[in-house]
Amino acid sequence: MLAAMSEQTETRKQRAARRAGEFPPAPEALAVPVLDSHTHLDITVSEYGVPLRSARSEPGLRAPQSRANSGSAPADDPVAAAIAVAAGVGVDRLVQVGVDVESSRWSADVAERYGAVLATVALHPNEAPRLADLDEALREIEALAGRSRVRGIGETGMDFFRTGDEGRAAQEASFRAHIAIAKRHGKALVIHDRDAHADVLRILDDEGAPDTVVLHCFSGDADFARECVRRGYLLSFAGTVTFGSATALREAAAVTPPGQLLVETDAPYLTPMPHRGRPNASYLIPLTVRFLAETTGTDLDELCAAISATGERAFGPW
Repeated sequence: MLAAMSEQTETRKQRAARRAGEFPPAPEALAVPVLDSHTHLDITVSEYGVPLRSARSEPGLRAPQSRANSGSAPADDPVAAAIAVAAGVGVDRLVQVGVDVESSRWSADVAERYGAVLATVALHPNEAPRLADLDEALREIEALAGRSRVRGIGETGMDFFRTGDEGRAAQEASFRAHIAIAKRHGKALVIHDRDAHADVLRILDDEGAPDTVVLHCFSGDADFARECVRRGYLLSFAGTVTFGSATALREAAAVTPPGQLLVETDAPYLTPMPHRGRPNASYLIPLTVRFLAETTGTDLDELCAAISATGERAFGPW
């Protein structure tokens, strides 16, 4: 009876925290540092504020180590504070992702300011059909792609969940243009693929894929994972792999070699269990990494080292 009451109380607390938009507590720090291959610091800090604002009050956090701007963050710099909290649990490198011209420009600027951050730039596939002048926006992305701390073109791709038939031509044209930009600049291509697996592969085959392709927030099953692995693509798993209903994702992760696997937050979304529904941030990556290590039977430290090596192979050194 007491156990049941305690569980009910905890459930009420969790629901209240979700309503309040509170960040979850910090997980245990990783012994081997790892990177977040896909995050949105701009959205996180503007919509939810700084994760765990006072790092000293969180017993799970250790002092950040040695990367640029990873010490105690000034109170008026929320981006530096968010980076420091992530570094405190062993997530010491982040890839900040652009989804339109404005966020891409912000991402490129942030990567030049903070040593722990690299950037990608792109027009999100759901953005492309809404633009009055797609060609002009693509020219802006091309200009940003040449900056040295911009290491990827994305997130681009196809999304048949939010965009209907009337917008697919613009999505496809934008995707093909981003592939060309990635190849011209020698940058990784970061793909958003929602309900569009076959079309994404078709377009990559038509255009010829860049040397590095990352399937962001991988959402396919084991068969699709095998096809992507065979082509040499990298599969990045988000907190969704920890969800109870995500059997197909776990099967996909199980057939992905460690050398082709990345992890991400897609923050502030897709928070891993047991905190699904609350705001996400890079400091929660250890939950997803530990889950993947257990699911795939891989040593945790070895998996972290492999993810870091794969991330630096994809995006270059920080």
